[in-house]
Amino acid sequence: LVNKNFRSGKLRFSSSIEKSISEAKAIFIAVGTPERRGDGHADLSYVYSAAKEIAPLLKRYCIIITKSTVPVGTSLEIKNIIKKYNKNANFDVVSNPEFLREGSAIEDFMRPNRVIVGFENEKSKKIMENIYQPLYLIQTPILFTDLKSAELIKYASNAFLAIKISFINEVSDLCEKVGGNVQMVAKGMGLDNRIGPKFLHPGPGFGGSCFPKDSHSLVHLAETHGYGFSMMRGVIAVNDEQRERMVRKVQRAAGTNDLNGMTISVLGLTFKAGTDDLRDSPSLAIIGRLRELGATVRAYDPTTTGRLSRIQDSFLEGINVQQSVDEAMREGDVLVILTEWPEFRSLDFEQVKELLSGSAIVDTRNLLD
Repeated sequence: LVNKNFRSGKLRFSSSIEKSISEAKAIFIAVGTPERRGDGHADLSYVYSAAKEIAPLLKRYCIIITKSTVPVGTSLEIKNIIKKYNKNANFDVVSNPEFLREGSAIEDFMRPNRVIVGFENEKSKKIMENIYQPLYLIQTPILFTDLKSAELIKYASNAFLAIKISFINEVSDLCEKVGGNVQMVAKGMGLDNRIGPKFLHPGPGFGGSCFPKDSHSLVHLAETHGYGFSMMRGVIAVNDEQRERMVRKVQRAAGTNDLNGMTISVLGLTFKAGTDDLRDSPSLAIIGRLRELGATVRAYDPTTTGRLSRIQDSFLEGINVQQSVDEAMREGDVLVILTEWPEFRSLDFEQVKELLSGSAIVDTRNLLD
C-alpha cells in the first residue's frame, strides 16, 4: 500500500519538517505516548515536542490534529504551546483518536466502526468533514463532539474492553473451582446483544502497547481530579493476578513449586497473534516469573525466526529463543502455550510426546481440544 501510493505521487516522505508542513491544511500528530516511568501517567513529551517544532513554521491557517492517545486537556495544551512559540499562528486544534487494532490496521482504517472528531469551531469541523468524506460516503458513523469528550472516548473505550477481558478471566477462575466450562459460559453471555462475544476469551491477561498503559493513565487522570475509579483499579489488579495464576498452573503441571533445573517449553511470545509486538506481553511477564523460580525457558514464536530486530532482542534477553516449534519443545518438562497463533492448534501430539521430557501441557489460551 505504501509503495503503490509512493509510486503514484500521492505519498511523499521528507526529513525536513518545514518542507513537509509549509503548505499543509491539516497536520496530524501521531507520535507515541508510552507510560511514564514511575507514576503511570502518559508520557506526553513527544506530543509536546512535535507541537513545539510545528509552531514557528505555521505561515497560513491550518488545523493541528491529535491522533495520539492523550489525556483530557492535551489538545488545549498543544494550543498553548503553539501560541507560545508563534504568537501570530492562525490555527485550530482537533482531537481525532485512532482505534486501529494491531494486525488489522488497514482494514480498520478503511472500514472503521466509527470516527471520533473533537473540534472547536465550524471552520475546523469542515476540514475534517472533507478529509473523511470517503468514509461518510460508505455510511461510517462519524461523531463530532468537543475536544475533551473526544480525548476521553479513546481511554474509555480501551478501558471498557480491558474490563471485559478481566471479567471473563475472573469467571474462568470461578469455572475451574465449580466445574463449569468457561468457553460455554462466554458463548452464552456473548449471545446477548447487549454484551456481545468479543473480548470474552479467557487467557493470561491483556497486554500490548494500549490496554495496560491506557488503564493506568485513566486511573491517574481520575486521581488528578479527586476520583478513585475503583473499578479500573480492580481490573488492573485482576490482570496482574491472572499472570500469577498462569505461573501457578505451570507449577502444578510440573508437580513442584521449585522449578530449579527444569526446562519449560513456551509457544508464543507476542502479546497476541498477528503482530510482532512484545510490549507488555503477558508471555514475557510469565516467562520472567518462571525464570525467577529457577526454570530454563526454551521459547518459539513465528515472529522471532531468523534475525531479530534490536527492539525484539532487548525484550527477549535471557530467553532461549528457538527457530522452530520442535526445537522449543525438545527436552521440555512442561509445554506452555501463551499466544494464540493458529499454527499451535495443529500440533502433532505423537511428536510432542517424543520431544518433551515431561507429559504436561498448560494451554493458557484454550487453543487445544
